[in-house]
Amino acid sequence: MILSLDHIAVAVPDLAKAIQRYAEDFGIALQGTEDVPSAKTSTAFFPIDGTRIELIHPLNGTGPVVKFLEQRGGGLHHLCFRTDDIEADMQRLSAKGYRFLSDTPQPGAHGTRVAFIHPKSTDGVLIELAEHPKDAHG
Repeated sequence: MILSLDHIAVAVPDLAKAIQRYAEDFGIALQGTEDVPSAKTSTAFFPIDGTRIELIHPLNGTGPVVKFLEQRGGGLHHLCFRTDDIEADMQRLSAKGYRFLSDTPQPGAHGTRVAFIHPKSTDGVLIELAEHPKDAHG
């Protein structure tokens, strides 16, 4: 079941500059960074009032975010919803006609398991589902 908005991901062409903007200019505390090899991204995390902003940048200049930045420049990349049972939600949404970018959940940041819904299924918005480890509270 979908529980909440987990995060809003913003693709950025310059991660260091974007971190400075959010931390110093906007005054939002940087929670940390993490490379996510399965998604080919370097990610910075900014928690804010019950959710989080994630800045994503291509890891080693590769991956799908490169194409996104080339085509659109920086900007909103995807919305992520937290789920308590990713397989059940994938099955339920697939039965309703939603297309996923993978058949099974993939490893994500913070030990999550994630799956992306193709934007053609959601009026042009890339949507991620994320299931956090059972002992995580964040």
